[in-house]
Amino acid sequence: MRAVVQRVDGASVTVDGETVGEIVGQGLCVLVGVTHEDTPESAVKLARKLWGLRVLAGEKSCSDIGAPLLVISQFTLYGDARKGRRPTWAAAAPGEIAEPLVAAVCDALRALGATVATGRFGAQMRVSLTNDGPFTVLVEV
Repeated sequence: MRAVVQRVDGASVTVDGETVGEIVGQGLCVLVGVTHEDTPESAVKLARKLWGLRVLAGEKSCSDIGAPLLVISQFTLYGDARKGRRPTWAAAAPGEIAEPLVAAVCDALRALGATVATGRFGAQMRVSLTNDGPFTVLVEV
């Protein structure tokens, strides 16, 4: 699994003009990509990493201060544009594999005590956020 993690001061995702997920204040906006080899164990490992990642103010983690996370599926994280002008998505897992694994990340975060908002899998989403720093990091498990 691959995640692009942004430290934010608020973030939201809308689908067809409706806000489907939102966090207010300090937290993380996490774009999650799934590849063919990922498993439910990968999802739990990623959740633990995200919950304990010390990237918030004062080197705190979400677990330290109860900061929320906005988790959004993003198959394009496994796009490959090394050849030609059109990316290939062959490394991205298909929806029937990816959707339950992204949900498993969210479930594992909630089991750890996290407040988690989400996007809508497979939808055309508009993500708005205020990147705090700016700060963006790539996490792979």
